[in-house]
Amino acid sequence: MNQGELFASPSNAVIQAPLPATDPKDARVNRPIRNQMEMVVRDLESLIPDDHPARAVWQFLDRMELSAFYASIKSVQSSPGRPATDPQTLLALWVYATVDGVGSARRLERLCQEHDVYRWLVGGVPINYHMLSDFRVEHKEALDTLLTEIIAAMMRAELVTLKRVAQDGTKVRANAGGGSFHRRATLDKCHREAKEQVELLAKEREHPDPELSRRERAARERAAKEREWRVEEALKNLEEVQAAKERQKKRAGKKRAEKITEARASTTDPEARVMRMPDGGFRPAYNVQLVTDVDSLVVVGVAVSNSGTDQGEALEVEQQVAKRAGKHPEQYLMDSGFVDLEQIIEMERSGVAVYAPPKAGHEAPKANDPAEIAKWRARMSTEEGKETYKQRDSTAEWSNAQIKGRHGVHQFGVRGIERVTSFMLLMAVTHNLLRWITLTT
Repeated sequence: MNQGELFASPSNAVIQAPLPATDPKDARVNRPIRNQMEMVVRDLESLIPDDHPARAVWQFLDRMELSAFYASIKSVQSSPGRPATDPQTLLALWVYATVDGVGSARRLERLCQEHDVYRWLVGGVPINYHMLSDFRVEHKEALDTLLTEIIAAMMRAELVTLKRVAQDGTKVRANAGGGSFHRRATLDKCHREAKEQVELLAKEREHPDPELSRRERAARERAAKEREWRVEEALKNLEEVQAAKERQKKRAGKKRAEKITEARASTTDPEARVMRMPDGGFRPAYNVQLVTDVDSLVVVGVAVSNSGTDQGEALEVEQQVAKRAGKHPEQYLMDSGFVDLEQIIEMERSGVAVYAPPKAGHEAPKANDPAEIAKWRARMSTEEGKETYKQRDSTAEWSNAQIKGRHGVHQFGVRGIERVTSFMLLMAVTHNLLRWITLTT
């Protein structure tokens, strides 16, 4: 048999017809049976591997002194009462959630029920979004103390030296809309209406609406009182805004002074201010100040204000850093927007070498300059001073980028300087935890 015969088709081969398509009813498949009972034996400890970041968060907090978070707990061992949820658990949840880019208390509650990592952190203790939300904003002093303790521990480990630090400010949207800002006449009207609503609801207690439950009536009264309080706060803050407007008019030229509008305040977040944002637009915001150690990229200072400019924001934060660390930084880097001659004099007298570019045309020392200002101008005129100042961009602006880019802080979900500061302290604690892990592994 030759090769052609070997591969030739036999003349009597049978060609099979294609099989008909199988009807779904006739197909034999494994279908899900969801009502079948089954027992799954699994402990929480086995949910995540030994090297999971959540364990690092818990171990980090386990080494910290957290007594300030326990001070307000009323339920104690020697008296009756329902036990409180461990503050370390709540703190660990928020720190890990911040690392994970989660900022909503409701979403965090869902994750605690559905996600293994968060279930491991919870460990079976009672959790709800009200508890999580309140914890984040009601422990400002405890978070401040924790941040100080972390910085002190990192200084003992020589991870933070404070040889050189950099400060920068960033504007973050407030939890208020532009339409919530009103002038005096409108605020007075809103105050009257809010007060009348509170009085009306108080009278309705005697003859309550049968279609409303007690909880619904209480919620309406609470909302009315909160509205009245916010309007009253807006009226108080209006005087501060008006004073700032007057100062602006005195410093501005005639044409610019004419463009300065009448003072307005928000009935949603009375402490928020309309600020010029990086994109050139004007929106309600807060001015967040971060001070970062250049060598370690650890945040060593946090402050929040409703000032629309950075000028005058350096001295108070530098003093905060000195209080936390027990010593003043050796070198302090900041951009020209922070330059305030009186504050530079104060910082130089404290032994802090300021690196900030003087305004154009004022680079050279002047005959009537105080010694501290002359020293600063001379320092910034040298190549060494200019090279040192260049490190500000890769330090302070990097920290701001981490807060906004990595942790997604583009708009606050809380209102008021106190709560916003508490929120930012939590951000700084989380940021420093990540830096600790990076620097020690």
